[in-house]
Amino acid sequence: MQYHSEKFLIVKNIKKFILGLETLLVNFPRKEFLTKDMVYKDALKILELIYVANEVEDIVEKRKIQVKILSKINMLDFYLERAYKRKYINEKQCLAKSNELEQITKMIYKWIKNERVC
Repeated sequence: MQYHSEKFLIVKNIKKFILGLETLLVNFPRKEFLTKDMVYKDALKILELIYVANEVEDIVEKRKIQVKILSKINMLDFYLERAYKRKYINEKQCLAKSNELEQITKMIYKWIKNERVC
């Protein structure tokens, strides 16, 4: 049962991340609408991939999806760093969101590890 609740916790945390991200994206200037759109789409894609991976039975296919999730998380971290360097968000906001991504990343790695055991 804990394994199932761990996956639920990942979903809960990525949803929380996305909702908080919406308030940060407001600070992006209009000229950055493409970046803003990519950030939001990548965050939503992570949520979608988590749902998809939860439904996949084949461990190899699931692993491919989990790796995609991790790569999307790395892209979001880059977008946050870029937004901070361009002063669209402040250091506190950047650190808070980066920490959330780090927690989600740890959960994904734990999920991958648990899949190997099962």
